[in-house]
Amino acid sequence: MIDIDDQGDVRVVTLDRADRRNAITLAGLEALKVAVRDPPTPVIYLRGSGVAFCAGADLETVGSLATEGGVEPFVRQGQRTADAIESSPATVIAGIDGAARGGGIELALACDLRVATLDATFGEPGVTFGLFGSWGGTVRLPEIVGMGDALDFSLSGRVLDAEEALRIGLISRIVDDPRSVAEEVADNDPAALRHIKARIRDRGDKEDKEAAEIESFRTLVETHAEKLQQFGE
Repeated sequence: MIDIDDQGDVRVVTLDRADRRNAITLAGLEALKVAVRDPPTPVIYLRGSGVAFCAGADLETVGSLATEGGVEPFVRQGQRTADAIESSPATVIAGIDGAARGGGIELALACDLRVATLDATFGEPGVTFGLFGSWGGTVRLPEIVGMGDALDFSLSGRVLDAEEALRIGLISRIVDDPRSVAEEVADNDPAALRHIKARIRDRGDKEDKEAAEIESFRTLVETHAEKLQQFGE
């Protein structure tokens, strides 16, 4: 259910299960983790096929967890996949056109950028049937939108349109073609992209982060010294 297509500087990763609105299974999570782990491109564009981005976890899979004792492996697999997206050396951009629900929201939260069309909608419906997002969503959501909006979004179970998602910071842009943002980012220097992501994503203490920032900047200056001198002439 995961399709990979390397196109120039962008790896297009498609959640390809349109008949189930791209609901993701354990096998799909593993395939997605592999797709983002060590790509040959500086940018990954994550999208869904058909009319949805991702409806979340496959409910047939979820429904079998209690009887099969598979709750922890299922949650851990989702967490590992989201962590792989977050820690990928590539800049990962979620292009959201249509519905993003539950686990689909959590996969998008792990991406570096979330861009959407006006047709995109967002919801955490788990609360309506007694669940919640457990693939790191309760950690990432308040970091991205703030505690108040995170609680409102998660506890109400309401669906946000693209404009409200933009207002609370769940997405960063509304565009006609989300793929164009991936191309825009890919036009930049690949090494700079890697270092910027690593520094902004760094969760160490302030002193360690500042030291790492110096080293990253030093590496880039040394790499591009000749080009920088030409710019200065």
